[in-house]
Amino acid sequence: MEYYRLNNFYSDDNEGSYWDSSLIVSFKNNLYSLGNIEFEELYSLSQEESIKSNKKVTLNSYVSSLINNENLFSTKFPKIEEIEKLLQSPIYPQEVWAAGVTYSDSMRERQAESDSPDVYAKVYNAERPEIFFKGTGDRMQPPEKDLGIRKDSGWDVPESELAVVIINGEIAGYTIGNDMSSRSIEGENPLYLPQAKVYNKSFSIGPCIISSEDIDPQNLKVGLKIIRKNNVVFEGDSNTSEMKRNVIELVDWLQRSNDLPEVAVLMTGTGIIPPQDFTLKENDIVEIYIEKIGTLRNTISLV
Repeated sequence: MEYYRLNNFYSDDNEGSYWDSSLIVSFKNNLYSLGNIEFEELYSLSQEESIKSNKKVTLNSYVSSLINNENLFSTKFPKIEEIEKLLQSPIYPQEVWAAGVTYSDSMRERQAESDSPDVYAKVYNAERPEIFFKGTGDRMQPPEKDLGIRKDSGWDVPESELAVVIINGEIAGYTIGNDMSSRSIEGENPLYLPQAKVYNKSFSIGPCIISSEDIDPQNLKVGLKIIRKNNVVFEGDSNTSEMKRNVIELVDWLQRSNDLPEVAVLMTGTGIIPPQDFTLKENDIVEIYIEKIGTLRNTISLV
């Protein structure tokens, strides 16, 4: 099952026209509307059902029971591909974190860009991973919307990452994250990492969430494509099996002496890095594909 958040347009004689959104689930080639409930609320309901029934009730089995009992009905939505521009990010996280240097290719590229290369090898081989605060939901951009590159940066790249959705400290599902990064700012000095990573429109999450029961996070193909003036100017791929540290380990480190809010997301690093002579430009289109989840697409703008 894939969980999306869809913008809806309404016209009402009393209230006039307005936009709202609903959570929808794709199941067996049908789309079902769950109404204006948030993903974290739906996940919590499945957990409450587990407690009530004294047996394990997964998110998908809970939603399946709603469908089978005719509490949810198939909608007349067109296919997801036809309404991509109406999708919001599937969840609104209170905190977004990111892990770095989780792939060997990432370590080597960050060494190449830096005047202090040894620090990245030490992080890669250390017991403690690099984890940093990326932002709040206010900085998040939905699918198909603009992502930013800093005006004071001369070397910028997208980072294609598996993103972990954490609800009340538990791994509830997975989505795609684009962790935008200024290589020139971080390369100048590793202590500039916050400025290289945290700024307006600096990340995107979407297009959907896959429940944790549906996916093996350590065996997923990842692809990155950058399109400029209708031409593919960069294309690369990797696999989450190449991660130095697995998802469970990273989530465990994130929560050590660090209480998370109800809804958090952890992006888990990238294994795809464009060459050193490449930088993003305004109006580039970035597409990130992760097997079993889908494609996250954004257009680049200056911020």
